[in-house]
Amino acid sequence: MAVRDGLLPERYTGPQPIGRGGMGEIFRATDTTLGRAVAIKVLDDRYARDANVRARFTREALAAARLSGNPNIVTIYDVGEHDERPFIVMEYLAGGSLEEKLRGRGAVPPGQALEWLEQAAGALDAAHREGVVHRDVKPANLLFDRSGRVHVADFGIASAAGMDSLTQTGTVLGTASYLSPEQAQGERTTAASDLYSLAVVAFELFTGHRPFVAESMPAEAAAHVTGEIPSVCDVNPQAPCELDPVFARALAKSPSHRYPTAAEFVAALRESLEHAAGPTRIVRPAPTPRPERSRWLLPVLAAALVIAGIAAAVALTRGGSKPKPVAIKTVVQHVTQPGRTIVSTRIVTTSSPPPTTTPPPTTTPPPTTAASADPVAENNQAYSMMQSGDYAGALPLLQDAAQRLQGQGNLAEAYTDYNLGYTLMQLGNCSEALTWLERSRALQPSRKEVKDAIKQARTC
Repeated sequence: MAVRDGLLPERYTGPQPIGRGGMGEIFRATDTTLGRAVAIKVLDDRYARDANVRARFTREALAAARLSGNPNIVTIYDVGEHDERPFIVMEYLAGGSLEEKLRGRGAVPPGQALEWLEQAAGALDAAHREGVVHRDVKPANLLFDRSGRVHVADFGIASAAGMDSLTQTGTVLGTASYLSPEQAQGERTTAASDLYSLAVVAFELFTGHRPFVAESMPAEAAAHVTGEIPSVCDVNPQAPCELDPVFARALAKSPSHRYPTAAEFVAALRESLEHAAGPTRIVRPAPTPRPERSRWLLPVLAAALVIAGIAAAVALTRGGSKPKPVAIKTVVQHVTQPGRTIVSTRIVTTSSPPPTTTPPPTTTPPPTTAASADPVAENNQAYSMMQSGDYAGALPLLQDAAQRLQGQGNLAEAYTDYNLGYTLMQLGNCSEALTWLERSRALQPSRKEVKDAIKQARTC
């Protein structure tokens, strides 16, 4: 493609088009003054004719230039205007974009995905501390240098032309796949919007697919507003279900419900993957054959640890059978590295054999007061009481544990809410049971056992 003469200042020679964004073309050229290759983004004619847009473009570029010292943010060398068309001169990165790496590839190995996400998260958090919001986080704006390190490009450029929402139809539809719900509705964009978009990128890395896919970009943008977040292990059976609560929070419709920082989101992903790799990984169970006598028809929810602690899961059975017992042991390891100590906790579960025709013992464990037990211990004791059929005794322990775990957004909270809802259902309080079961589903939206419990509570 020929490049029009005079498009760039004389200092930049040999321009070759290497890409095109929503606002203009990108060229690779040589900076003859400093003798280096650079990438130059030139504002498109349709925007350059508007003096207000030109001013915003320059303002956003100068704001982004303040971030150039970060190792994971594309360095901006120059911002200017030539022949009434603003331009930005940036470092040229020869490693291509994440969009190119993902094209036709499928899911990325978890370790590699975490490395890239941590680098992007560091860049976003650094920008947010400086008051700069990206507004267009997507694979095409995650660029690689020759060593494979991620650099985030185009900070604030989307807002320069009012492109950070769907309010200008036709200018942003190409990136609607990564828009936050508030952007899709034309609302105010904040740092939380960038974190949502990063979570969409993360979902695509771990599964090979975006969480919401539709036949048209407007429909896909609408899905971010109203769609239910799919389970990662439904989209990619090789991905661990332990990631579901992390994405449930990171892709929350309300910005206030998401992780406070990108680093915390990636840390939650890493912790969930570490636990999934251990003996407590939650997997899709194989169908249970139908025996001659009445037996458990649905397997127990495996216990898992995410951030705050562990919780025993209660298995929902057809016909209202009691949950299958699970014994839980907690193992804590302290690993010291230079400058910091890491506390790693894992759990080991052992399932008891399926029930026989002999009734279970009716002995009730000695009571534990709320003051002497943490909420996880309360949940575990209540779970033991549920095994013996003492739902009335388990109820106050679960109510206290659920209240104290509320808002943590991890599986300990999810399973305690489930246990409480199941107990209330057994005691005949189906309307209140629905409240807690719905809370559990919000944290693990694709868990079949929770969905089945909700259906049962609605009809009891």
